[in-house]
Amino acid sequence: MNKNNRIFVIILSIVIIGTGLITATSISRDGYSQGTEKKILRLGYFPNINHAQAVIGIGNGDFQKELGDNIEIKSFVFNAGPSAIEALFARQIDAAYVGPNPAINGYIVSGGKNVRIIAGASSGGAVFVVRNDSGIQTPKDFAGKKFASPQLGNTQDVALRKYLLDNGYKTKEKGGNVEVIPIKNPDILTLMLKKEIDGAWVPEPWGEKLIKEGNARLFLDERTLWPNGKFVTANIIVNPEYLRANPDVIKKFLEAHINETQWINNNKVQALNVYNTELKKLTGQTIPEDQLKGAFSKLELTYDPIKQSLFKSANDAFEIGFLGKTKPDLTGIYDLTVLNDIIKEKNLKPIDESVTSNTNNSNASNATSSNISKSPQ
Repeated sequence: MNKNNRIFVIILSIVIIGTGLITATSISRDGYSQGTEKKILRLGYFPNINHAQAVIGIGNGDFQKELGDNIEIKSFVFNAGPSAIEALFARQIDAAYVGPNPAINGYIVSGGKNVRIIAGASSGGAVFVVRNDSGIQTPKDFAGKKFASPQLGNTQDVALRKYLLDNGYKTKEKGGNVEVIPIKNPDILTLMLKKEIDGAWVPEPWGEKLIKEGNARLFLDERTLWPNGKFVTANIIVNPEYLRANPDVIKKFLEAHINETQWINNNKVQALNVYNTELKKLTGQTIPEDQLKGAFSKLELTYDPIKQSLFKSANDAFEIGFLGKTKPDLTGIYDLTVLNDIIKEKNLKPIDESVTSNTNNSNASNATSSNISKSPQ
């Protein structure tokens, strides 16, 4: 072999070895591979206080540290539940923090195939405020009034409409004398200041912002309507196929979620500052300290999915016409196996598994796909 041939062989060997190393250490694009490739968890969340674990844990690197070197977390920020659900369906993300109604809707429209709730994230943090000069003192004063919610069929919209119904009122589209207008939270503040609405049912920190800046006062803290003041406002959902292929990744992620939840709850003052720091990175804005503190006082961060409240929310949505003509069966919406394993290992308080869905035994796919597909929370 002459000198030129030897050089060619050496170069070729280096290229082959290098290609092999690249292949062996390449990152799986979908996170489903079980080989030697580095796994990926693509996680969606909102820049909201009821997603504080993700805002803080992703922003400051806590989640990535918990997942280790062999798992890469890629984050995607959403502003509405439907876009997160669509991304989950399209396999653009593997898991997400979302409100109960988008989770319910995603489960229904996919026939129960594409969504599983694997943990809770937050409880509470929703309020009904009224304008100070609206003349509203009790529910007897609702006739002829105009109220706002963040979006048609979202978690707060359902709560508002059910509350009106429970107090004997129908909305105008149902032949009643109370108007409910779905509108984005920033626009709710504008309309409140212009006196074009009389009140609004909103998530925090918008309740605090309306009270501090929008000439409003607290009429009802939604916690008072629920047993022990607990009701789910955010869950963690996952694509079931990803869960089956990567239980190890989901376990590490949920361990990170639980640890972040505990840290925030045990270090609230520091956590508020960290949250605002990470929020500014995401949105360019922060929440005034007094508003943020007031909002967090109405919210509980948790890993408990508070199942009974989700089933009640689904029944409420069905009762006011958002879930089609056939009450769906949600009994398969939860898979808490990994969560419960972690809870046992950490000797934490067990999750209450005794709740049933209180729904008809109809197939989830029988419900209409219109449902609540535009729910942001």
